[in-house]
Amino acid sequence: MVEITATAVKTLRELTGLPMMQCKKALVEAQGDQDQAIEVLKRDVGKVRSKLAGKPTEEGRIFTSVKDDGNQAVMVEIQCQSAPVAGGEDMTHLGELLVKQLIQGPGAETPEQLLAQAAPDGGSKTLNELFDELVNRIREKIVITRVARVPGPVATYVHHDGKTGVLFQAKGQNATAPILRDVAMHIAALNSTVVNAEDLETALVEAERTRLADEAKATGKPDNIVEKIVNGRMKSFYVEEGVLVLQPFVKDDSKTVSQALAEHGLEATGFVCWVIGN
Repeated sequence: MVEITATAVKTLRELTGLPMMQCKKALVEAQGDQDQAIEVLKRDVGKVRSKLAGKPTEEGRIFTSVKDDGNQAVMVEIQCQSAPVAGGEDMTHLGELLVKQLIQGPGAETPEQLLAQAAPDGGSKTLNELFDELVNRIREKIVITRVARVPGPVATYVHHDGKTGVLFQAKGQNATAPILRDVAMHIAALNSTVVNAEDLETALVEAERTRLADEAKATGKPDNIVEKIVNGRMKSFYVEEGVLVLQPFVKDDSKTVSQALAEHGLEATGFVCWVIGN
């Protein structure tokens, strides 16, 4: 049997970041060949994934990045099993690499497309290789669940616990105005669902309008008054249903989100809001 020295184990550990005993076991199997030992460790990732496949991923963290000029932003969601892993340095490092590549690289429609790209740290490894190393080291189920990249003007917001993230898009010339991030925060805080009333499901809106009209007609009021009553009450309905532009702005409820944006020459056009696990 080939003697496995402490130096060889230490060198392999420094190369892979994996535990000493795991590195020694791989070197034993590879009969001391470092390159072959690395292949053994890579093979072990598949075994780890298979063992963890049925585990729930109820924790996680959302990462975002936005260009300095506000003309593009990205968001990545990573789910895992435990809160310590979600808040750990390894997860932070992986998330930062993912959003950096997503915003600087050619883009990606899926997590798989992003992971296949080279890591943006100048090394020779792909993001997928770094991801595999992380899973092999931590031995916990970790899944890159969603990626998004949108054009600006755009701003991002991630809640302090890392479990809610927002990309908010607008149109206008003031692409770096602080109000954009404020509205992104508003979306997370008030659970906005759509940008405009027209974006709500038609059947839902018509059902509510009919209900309100029937109530108003039952009081004996003429049709022209009924219409005004319904239109007035529909505004409250839209707010309750989470129509962003009609919601009272979270930082100044004397104005709507639409009015707050208009003061800066901006108009809401869209948003992406993710909550871990939803």
